[in-house]
Amino acid sequence: MNAEQLEKIKTQSSFIAALDQSGGSTPKALAQYGVSANAWSSDEEMFSVVHEMRTRIITSPSFTGRRILGAILFEDTMNRSIEGRSTTDYLWEVKKVVPFLKVDQGLAKEQDGVQLMKPIPGLDTLLQKAKSKGVFGTKMRSVISQANQPGVAAIAKQQFEVGAGIIATGLVPIIEPEIDIRCPQKAEAEALLKTELLSQLSRLKSDQFIMLKLTLPEKDNFYMDCINHPNVLKVVALSGGYSRDEANARLSRNHRMVASFSRALVEGLTKQQSDEEFNAMLDASIESIYQASKT
Repeated sequence: MNAEQLEKIKTQSSFIAALDQSGGSTPKALAQYGVSANAWSSDEEMFSVVHEMRTRIITSPSFTGRRILGAILFEDTMNRSIEGRSTTDYLWEVKKVVPFLKVDQGLAKEQDGVQLMKPIPGLDTLLQKAKSKGVFGTKMRSVISQANQPGVAAIAKQQFEVGAGIIATGLVPIIEPEIDIRCPQKAEAEALLKTELLSQLSRLKSDQFIMLKLTLPEKDNFYMDCINHPNVLKVVALSGGYSRDEANARLSRNHRMVASFSRALVEGLTKQQSDEEFNAMLDASIESIYQASKT
């Protein structure tokens, strides 16, 4: 584990840029960026187009480690390069932004009000590859749609079981049990989730560290017990479908929780903008999220 990256994660009140859309979510992300589906004719071409978008974001003068803590990539982005360097090397060596890798393979069908992660074949090989490329940690997402105790318990159990293997390789897992913001009993689901998270955290050894990525809660500072837990390096927030303004407002009321926004980060950016317009829009977005993360 890179000691400089670890110290940055533990102490810096900046935010994580989630640049990890993959597979089915990529066309939607590109459509929001002003690129229609007829711009590519294969997955390879689509991922090349999305890499151009991400390269434009990462190489922007506003995208630096002063306000950005880390960036979450998916495997295709990790395997590509930016300005002649591997993406992970460029992020850390040029921008001082800590690289993370999305490792889940999507969601299983809903059962007991939740969607567990699908099996992750070849995870050990992927983790070793990520480690060789200087990746600090991983991210994996599952979704809670109902305040169902057995379902929420199953989510937490699966996340921590997979997380244990990730910790064993020397990487730090970001555990992301997202609560859908449309959940009809969202506050109740949050209470169930916090209980399960604290139960799982109590089983970790003193040298086992994780991060948590959680939906912004209904009750301000609701996850402070998780933030203060000695095995938790950072608790970050997902925007979850809230607008950037709404996500920032909620985040600013949750002290010591920082952003890990995806759609809310790139809101308003388009391929058609000039570099000056693009960089100004991205700078304003980064600044607003950074300020909300500093509380």
